[in-house]
Amino acid sequence: MNKTGNAFLPMMIVMILSFVILGQWDQGVMLKNYINPFLNPTMGFILKWNVSLGMTFLIFIITVITTFIQKYTTDQEELKKIREEQKTIQEEMKKNKQDQKKIEELTKRNMELVSKTFSMTSKSILITGIPLILLYRWFNDYFVSINNMKIFGFFGWIWFYILASLIFSSLLRKWLKVY
Repeated sequence: MNKTGNAFLPMMIVMILSFVILGQWDQGVMLKNYINPFLNPTMGFILKWNVSLGMTFLIFIITVITTFIQKYTTDQEELKKIREEQKTIQEEMKKNKQDQKKIEELTKRNMELVSKTFSMTSKSILITGIPLILLYRWFNDYFVSINNMKIFGFFGWIWFYILASLIFSSLLRKWLKVY
């Protein structure tokens, strides 16, 4: 099996475990009974203090942790080289948009680089995937228990999480030079 195929196996395991977690959260062993005693007194306490600022703080902390994991579980120098090569390929594709054969060749090379990037970043996804799914389930239960209170008066928790984590992630990745 090639390197890309090896990267897909852990991803598939994380996906399967994620679906099991989602399906078993309220069933059988009741995963939430194991997670809630840990998260309620910590993260729940922060959210009870102030739901909007608490959620912002928690998202920032989660994003810092996941960014550091990504930075230190990947070869950043190699990823930087790949990103630069992809940028060069995109420029070449713009220059040669009339030459179909050249475009196909550049597209093939770009796909090889995407595959290589995927292989390199799969370890960080493997490490963070299951904990993040558990957190999402806990956040959902928490916000349901407080009648889906809006963050800053109008955001649902999931939309706020997505928006804030994208902003924090972009800033942190640029500041920490994570590729």
